[in-house]
Amino acid sequence: VTSYCLEGPCDASDVLGLLIGEFFSIIVVEGRSATRFQNSNFDGEEIPRVLIQSCSLFFVPNYILIKTVNNSSTEGAKNLSFESSLTLNDVVTENEKVREGEYEPPDCAARQSVAILIPFRNRERHLVYLLHHLHPFLQRQQLHYAIYVIHQAGNVTFNRAKLLNIGYLEALKDYNWECFIFHDVDLIPENDHNLYVCEDHPKHLMGGRNSTRYQLSSPYNFGGVTALTREQFFQVNGFSNSYWGWGCEDDDLYVRVKLQKMKMVRAPKDIARYKMVFHTRDKGNEVNKDRIKLLRQAPKNWRNDGLNSCSYQTLSLDRLPLYVNITADIGKPPSSAYKVKFFPLSSEKVENLCVHMLMT
Repeated sequence: VTSYCLEGPCDASDVLGLLIGEFFSIIVVEGRSATRFQNSNFDGEEIPRVLIQSCSLFFVPNYILIKTVNNSSTEGAKNLSFESSLTLNDVVTENEKVREGEYEPPDCAARQSVAILIPFRNRERHLVYLLHHLHPFLQRQQLHYAIYVIHQAGNVTFNRAKLLNIGYLEALKDYNWECFIFHDVDLIPENDHNLYVCEDHPKHLMGGRNSTRYQLSSPYNFGGVTALTREQFFQVNGFSNSYWGWGCEDDDLYVRVKLQKMKMVRAPKDIARYKMVFHTRDKGNEVNKDRIKLLRQAPKNWRNDGLNSCSYQTLSLDRLPLYVNITADIGKPPSSAYKVKFFPLSSEKVENLCVHMLMT
């Protein structure tokens, strides 16, 4: 008997839909009560609608057993804490089943294998908080996952997008991951039901954060935490490598998604909530003065600027208990790609400019 993990909340019909045209006896067990569906020939409409908070799916010859799980299940909304005394060693102790950043459910086969990619530089405290919350969050969802932290070496301007391209390329050298989550280090998911799995279309996982009263700046927002399958990210040629500094690299990815006739899907707003750990603007990650020019050229440049042009040197690859740390020399930004006048802007105004670009 093979047990297949089902992240909760789950609708059994979603999984049984994979079995259209097959003959099975179905037994749905909820607590002490059970319902048996004898020799059902599913045509897509006769699939029983069984809402289960968290469950395991068992396949045996001619039978499917869907059994509710009352422990180690997803818990919905969580109260997050950020203790200043928390150390990385504390988080290691809390996650003894994690090996070199990787975890696989011991009692069932995960529906997806997921690589979490975190671009990083000089955010040690944020990383401790994220790992403290993210590891148990992913384990409660019964995922096979690994966490990769891509560390930009040196002091040149930060390039989030290029680091995520590097993470994708390096992670695939370890395992043929099905799903990739591109995750900022300062965003902590608040609700277990925000499932870290990929869909048929690219998925925006961050429906809002506390720092903006859980409102998105626009319906086109595609930043913070996003999920794309291995094939989807390859199809759009990854991120642009040209965004040095803060702003619009996620909007560029959205343009690429739209050019491929894909849709953007979102988790329900009431569960896609994040806590942003407060921080000031990082030195070396100032607002990108060339962002608007770059975004205008995204439809023309996406084929030649991305995964296929991502040049870097891996300085070290360390398999630490909680994550794989990839330190990379990603080169330097061009001295001046465009001659534009620079006006200091707030993050909100930069986002609005990027959104305006997407709509025009």
